[in-house]
Amino acid sequence: MNELTVDDLHLDYGTGAHANPILKGVSMHLQKGEVVALLGPSGSGKTTLLRAVAGLESPRLGSIDIGARRVFDGAKKQELPAEERNLGLVFQSYALWPHKTVFDNVAYGLQLRRMAGGEIKTRVAEVLAQLGLGHLGERYPHQLSGGQQQRVAIARALVYNPPVILLDEPLSNLDAKLREEARAFLRELIVRLGLSALMVTHDQAEAMAISDRILLLNNGRIEQQGTPQSMYETPETLFTAEFMGSNNRLPGKLVQRDGADVVIDVAGTQLRGTGRGNPGGNPGAEIAPLVRVEEVRISATQADNALALPLSTCMYLGDRWECLFKQGDISVRAYSRMRLGDGMYWLQMPAEKLWVF
Repeated sequence: MNELTVDDLHLDYGTGAHANPILKGVSMHLQKGEVVALLGPSGSGKTTLLRAVAGLESPRLGSIDIGARRVFDGAKKQELPAEERNLGLVFQSYALWPHKTVFDNVAYGLQLRRMAGGEIKTRVAEVLAQLGLGHLGERYPHQLSGGQQQRVAIARALVYNPPVILLDEPLSNLDAKLREEARAFLRELIVRLGLSALMVTHDQAEAMAISDRILLLNNGRIEQQGTPQSMYETPETLFTAEFMGSNNRLPGKLVQRDGADVVIDVAGTQLRGTGRGNPGGNPGAEIAPLVRVEEVRISATQADNALALPLSTCMYLGDRWECLFKQGDISVRAYSRMRLGDGMYWLQMPAEKLWVF
């Protein structure tokens, strides 16, 4: 049985002629013990979908079920308020009470539910210990680091054992180094506790690292969904391919197509590629092939299925160099283990990784 089911959800901002559709028929589910990431650019509807599930936004049509309980039914005009949905919610800003201690912040939801004081103390102590916060119960939020504040917000969401925890950009307020550490901590915590979680993020690396399944939203609709590996390695659309990785786009023309086998022309050089999705176009049509940056191989000598371009610059990334090759309107990035000297290089692109949509 699904912990969360959303069916054909429509949500508008505004009414009548001024209505702005935000969700345009979104359907999804979340199974017990599963982590689903809502991924997409700003304005795609991912946060609105999370808030609709939480009861903080009112959809127009569709339905939302938490377990066997229907919390929203557009056809029957029924909507359960947020406080009765029993969901754990971690806000982007953490939203901690500045005048309450860590213990009191975490205990607040249990106090609202009129739980006995002894049980509150036990439950709060347990969840703080699970998150490595047991020694910080008497501190105030301003006495904590960003990572500790984030864990307090998670503890507050977990303390009453909700069926689903909702995470709205949970790592966005942390600096880059801390984000990587928190990402690993959050994934480990979710797996260890067997949580069912729905997480909003705009960071594809974060979504791939933490989630079991990704729902990529585009303009209020689900563009594609699947495991992180399938989304990255077998995108069905150009939008998915571009959003899920670091890519090179090449200006080119279609020479011929035989099923998935495609031949393209890029500035006079013919390259073999692979058609993905439902590519159209006739020979001579303008196209924009795509290849992941990490799939480009750099050669100092002539290579098969390669573009010859001069080196423009190299940037040091610590574990590798990112090199930019450029000529006219053609620009290609590739990774190298060492800094390259000036000159002409052949940038080899495996046919199965040079995608044409």
